Amino acid sequence: MLSRRGFLAGAIAGLVAMAIAACSAAIRSVGPSANPSVPPTPSQAPSPAITPAPSDLGPTLRERIGAMLVVGFRGRTPAEADVTLRQIASLSLGGVVLFDRDQLTGGPRNVESPDQLAALVRSLKDASTVAPLTVAIDQEGGMVARLDETYGFPPSRSAAELGRLNDPAVTEADARAMAEVLVAAGITLNLAPVVDLAVNPTNPIIAAVDRSYGADPALVIAQAAAFVEAHHALGVACTLKHFPGHGSSTADTHLGVVDVTDTWADVELEPFSALVERGLADAVLTAHVFNAHLDPDHPATLSKPIVTGILRERIGFDGAVLSDDMQMRAISDAYGYDEAVALAIEAGIDLLVVANQIIYEPDVALRTIEIIERLVRDGRITEARIEESWRRISALKGA
Repeated sequence: MLSRRGFLAGAIAGLVAMAIAACSAAIRSVGPSANPSVPPTPSQAPSPAITPAPSDLGPTLRERIGAMLVVGFRGRTPAEADVTLRQIASLSLGGVVLFDRDQLTGGPRNVESPDQLAALVRSLKDASTVAPLTVAIDQEGGMVARLDETYGFPPSRSAAELGRLNDPAVTEADARAMAEVLVAAGITLNLAPVVDLAVNPTNPIIAAVDRSYGADPALVIAQAAAFVEAHHALGVACTLKHFPGHGSSTADTHLGVVDVTDTWADVELEPFSALVERGLADAVLTAHVFNAHLDPDHPATLSKPIVTGILRERIGFDGAVLSDDMQMRAISDAYGYDEAVALAIEAGIDLLVVANQIIYEPDVALRTIEIIERLVRDGRITEARIEESWRRISALKGA
């Protein structure tokens, strides 16, 4: 187990070097800006197979594990995304996450126009053989909108602007227009709204870039409820983020360790708790923030006391929990990928998001599946734990 001192020491050296290069780009991606690097070598041989369940008894263990992955990829056409299409079919990949720009190359990634995007998403969905494919995107509005006027989509207001207007009817109308765009594209999961409180107005990744509705929990709850209800009216699921609250932070988890031990307050849980109670939480996405008062050893994404103890047991949420990007520096600087995957699942994460934006590893889905299979084979993760995630993921998909 990594102590707080070890966790912080292991990442602080990398944080300073990356901060200037990465800060401006972090807003445009789940993953942080970083210099291109050589991807880790993917597994050269498959792990010894775990005996699959007969097909007439439902999905095999490997298929259930595949469903736990939401992976970013390159390609704007089915031909360009051929590798991903084959992985969706052969690995029963549970979901993909779309981006407009590729952080490493600076060029386009998945989005060119409304018609192009709809055709790409259709091909991705058609490749899925076990369960409906989750197609996710960060469409918060304002600065974090992968689908904007650049590509022929309508403009959108930021959360901060809507919070200042403080009119849920306006927010609902804006969110409905946004959801119509997502439905036309075939996108099923919006990685929004942000329900972090703007506790720190200079927070570089939340308040300073207009991603929070405001500092008042009642205002944030009302605005987020209007946003979610508008999406639900059109059949689009939403994701509350970033649990247990990123609004009081003074740094960016894209760049390295963010310790909120001395700034976070219990009030930051209120929007999550209220929206869960009202049945408006389809999914929750965790933050990589570290808070020694909540867990002295691990950041939230890797913390069982936070994900299982607070979100599930205290707040009562039994839906799907997504990790923030597993490649972000806040955890990659202190944990190897294998251990981070293990800890996330042990914590209670159901969907592991791998944006493929810090490095680009075409075989990351297969590598992650093999890691989880090995964890099951070695007894660290039980098949019952995988089944728990399968149940929640199936409910999110409406399957």
